[in-house]
Amino acid sequence: MPTTTIAAAYDSRAAEYIDLFGTIDQLAEQDRDTITTWRDTTTGRLLDAGCGPGLWSQELTTDGVREVVGLDASAELIKAARERFPAIAFHQADLAAIPLEDHSVGGILAWCSIIHTPPADLPAILSEFARVLSPGGSALIGYFEGKPGEAFDHAVHTAYYWSAQALEDLLTEHGFAVERASARQDPGARRQGDLVARLIA
Repeated sequence: MPTTTIAAAYDSRAAEYIDLFGTIDQLAEQDRDTITTWRDTTTGRLLDAGCGPGLWSQELTTDGVREVVGLDASAELIKAARERFPAIAFHQADLAAIPLEDHSVGGILAWCSIIHTPPADLPAILSEFARVLSPGGSALIGYFEGKPGEAFDHAVHTAYYWSAQALEDLLTEHGFAVERASARQDPGARRQGDLVARLIA
């Protein structure tokens, strides 16, 4: 599925998306705890890969102390992010072609940003993660847990389930070691998973 198709789907519903998920207090407190706990284990510049309207990018700055770069394929969401958080650098980009130098970030947040990526296309994104991440840096990946590669209907565009084991298998091929993985089932929501993987090669 071309990234442009997914971006266009989010462009068309950007205002609705921001109304529903545009501020930290609209999201699960456990997500914030997971992300900030991971953030505090990292050093250097951070990449918010699939940043949407920028709310997690802002959270990663630690009140402006940390340098953060936000990337998203949606022009409308990047526009909103720049308007809302002008101190952060936001760029429209495909995660399979990240416009950053090799080994230039200390951590990558990919919070539910790979869910629309067809399984066959995910290795290209993980390869880019490995390229831009400094050795010893880590990635926090959020996803929906289920049968790996199985498609499901998402409000914006077709999405895909993953499992911790299936993601670990792919990450290992790109020089990562998974340090931890967890999952939870919130009432009325799909089962959600997250994992932290460190670049060791």
